[in-house]
Amino acid sequence: MGAELGEKATLLQFSSAFCAPCRATRRVLGEVSRMVDGVAHVELDAEAHLDLVRRLNVVRTPTVLVLDAAGRVVRRAAGAPRKPDVIAALGEVIT
Repeated sequence: MGAELGEKATLLQFSSAFCAPCRATRRVLGEVSRMVDGVAHVELDAEAHLDLVRRLNVVRTPTVLVLDAAGRVVRRAAGAPRKPDVIAALGEVIT
């Protein structure tokens, strides 16, 4: 992936260049990662990572994968997430 995973969890965002919801998602995930210790936000351009997009079955942007400390996908969502939903998903991962 080419990025550092979070100590406790990682919010992995797949985006595309002309995606308005992707910008909103970047903002929300960035805020959450700054609020919660040990959580990293990694944003990848879907077009530049087509092999990973295919392997993870990403069919639209934004798609957000919540990875645990070991890098396993534990949750996924397509579309712009709401901050409370992201925090709740992390609460299930970080115990």
